[in-house]
Amino acid sequence: MSLIEYQGIIVTYGYLAIMLGTFLEGEMILVLGGFLAHQGYLSLPGVIIAAFVGSMLTDQMFFLLGRFRGRPFLRKRPALLNRIARADNLLTRHRVPVTLGFRFLYGMRTVIPFALGLSSIRLALFVPLNAIGALIWASAGGSLGFVFGRSLSRAIQELGRHEAEVFASLAVAALLLWAVLLMRARRKPPPI
Repeated sequence: MSLIEYQGIIVTYGYLAIMLGTFLEGEMILVLGGFLAHQGYLSLPGVIIAAFVGSMLTDQMFFLLGRFRGRPFLRKRPALLNRIARADNLLTRHRVPVTLGFRFLYGMRTVIPFALGLSSIRLALFVPLNAIGALIWASAGGSLGFVFGRSLSRAIQELGRHEAEVFASLAVAALLLWAVLLMRARRKPPPI
């Protein structure tokens, strides 16, 4: 596949892939999107918006799952009770900061919105806090990938005639890492 074909795929499906990727996983896809923005394949604001939407939808879904199906869901998955208890403990002490920043807490990204859905927090408060947190996360991750792209582009310039191979290698490495993380997650109790 030629560089022009890669560019066409990225331009056509890049933002959708970022939105779906942040819905499913997040950080790796977002940083890769920032890198692609630096390379000129996507725009950084577009990457941030796509990641924001994917993250918002995911967290709203887990909040609503907790709100409307939380107790029956947990009865079928008692192994999750410890994680919910940890999330409740954090939320009891620092509700607003944790609601804004849970995306940055490894292993708690899906648990905290679910726990918030189980709690007494109103949807009218969760939605704006979730939006602010998603915007901060998407901006930080996309910008990190963009800055990383600046450093990496110097190395790529030196390997200029191999840019397609370097990009393909990075994409394959990202997919392999994602697959490994997915397989590890399947071995653990299902996330909320």
